Amino acid sequence: MRIADMDWRAVEDWLAHDDRCVLPLGSTEQHAGLSLSVDSILSERVAAEAAEPLGVPVFPVLAYGITPLFTAYPGTVSLRASTYLAILTDVLDGLYAQGFRRVLICNGHGGNGPGAPAALEFMAQRPDARIRWHDWWKAPKIFAAVQATDPVASHASWMENFPWTRRPNAPPPPAGAKPMTDTDRLRTLSPVSVRAQLGDGNFGGLYQRPDEDMLRIWDVAVAETRALLEGGWD
Repeated sequence: MRIADMDWRAVEDWLAHDDRCVLPLGSTEQHAGLSLSVDSILSERVAAEAAEPLGVPVFPVLAYGITPLFTAYPGTVSLRASTYLAILTDVLDGLYAQGFRRVLICNGHGGNGPGAPAALEFMAQRPDARIRWHDWWKAPKIFAAVQATDPVASHASWMENFPWTRRPNAPPPPAGAKPMTDTDRLRTLSPVSVRAQLGDGNFGGLYQRPDEDMLRIWDVAVAETRALLEGGWD
């Protein structure tokens, strides 16, 4: 259940018998013709759908992340790594203080990776805490489903193009597949040069696939995330 649909009494009632919750992580960054909030939309939605039948509270997504390479694209907002880790630790401190002991971090943005060792450090200082870091888009089952559908999948390509990440009344995406960019070189460039290399922002591959493909892949992501919530915490 989304925290936005609960009041404090509902959370208190939950904590009286269960100590699980979900914290989605996203970002606000360019995704070619898709929403700037793709990573936040997807991480929060997969968390909410996975948790719904279990009743596990899902906190609002942390909608800003670490994405310095895309800052030449208007609308992209990047936090310093030190700021991001401080915010994440503060949130975990707050959850722990209220009684949450099992936290599934559902991450939707690769740049947020430094948060994973910070979560380990948090647990090391609190032996009764259990935190799972879940990069939902590259977990084993969802990655296999994406690869089986089309192995050429990347940032801002078809693999992030769901009905709920498209902009209302947006023009149709380009036809055909974009050649893959050199991602190793990309990491050596300034934000302005990154934009020059990427153009519209898609790293490579088709811009869109049929919705039936996407919904099938989405079902895998929801089931894989729910399985992490249900078991294996010890």
